[in-house]
Amino acid sequence: MRTLLFLLVAASLSAQTPKDWLQLFNGKNLKGWTPKITGYALGENYANTFRVKDKLLQVRYDGYDEFASKFGHLFYKNPYSYYVIAAEYRFVGEQAKGGPGWATRNSGIMVHGQDPKTMGKDQDFPISIEVQLLGGLGKGPRTTANLCTPGTNVVRDGKLFTPHCLSSASKTYDGEDWVRVEVKVLGDERVEHIIDGQVVLAYDKPQVGGGSVSKHDPSVKQDGKLLTMGSISLQSESHPVDFRKVELLDLEGCMDPKAKNFKKYFVKAANDRCKF
Repeated sequence: MRTLLFLLVAASLSAQTPKDWLQLFNGKNLKGWTPKITGYALGENYANTFRVKDKLLQVRYDGYDEFASKFGHLFYKNPYSYYVIAAEYRFVGEQAKGGPGWATRNSGIMVHGQDPKTMGKDQDFPISIEVQLLGGLGKGPRTTANLCTPGTNVVRDGKLFTPHCLSSASKTYDGEDWVRVEVKVLGDERVEHIIDGQVVLAYDKPQVGGGSVSKHDPSVKQDGKLLTMGSISLQSESHPVDFRKVELLDLEGCMDPKAKNFKKYFVKAANDRCKF
């Protein structure tokens, strides 16, 4: 049954057109987005970390004396359940002073994340599934669109996967070229990471569990709870990064063919949205 669903999704996506994508970043400002930076209140954009310049959503640290573990996340206003999120990104410049070694040319897209309103002021990462974005270091392979799991676990090959990170099968992207990453999220069923149109990593049953998150409210971290939907956010982890596009294809909607807003690519019915 699950295999059939994945085949239906693959077939249905061919029915979408560019105008079906929702542009989460408008190229002008951060409308619809809210920052949450470790040690600061929700909505406080410390040192103008997240900004828009030259039609790019930029993550910068020129206002920091030292990074000092001020991990940040920029949250989109709406949660989603069944969707494809896509971003075009590039790493630029030098890492902020005091940034951890592992965070060089490192950022991420967090999906199925907790509501940022439930995060502690000093919490480092949202409980979420991280699509880790890495740039090459010019000395050997370093894949992108990897998986990391702050406060979560997934299922791989029918077994619970509990290590914090898992590398994808992508190639290495050195330099400052733009890279497009897509993430297909199917509720609590399956997640696929896609680079250059190819699935480079896939797993099932995203759920709350594991470690690698701190200063969180224990009542929010309900281990074993399947993640059916959640927030989407972009990371600031100490290395400057640009995003020129952040867009989303909602796969949940009206599936009544008689409705004006019926779409062939929908895979999850939300017929309360139907318009006749």
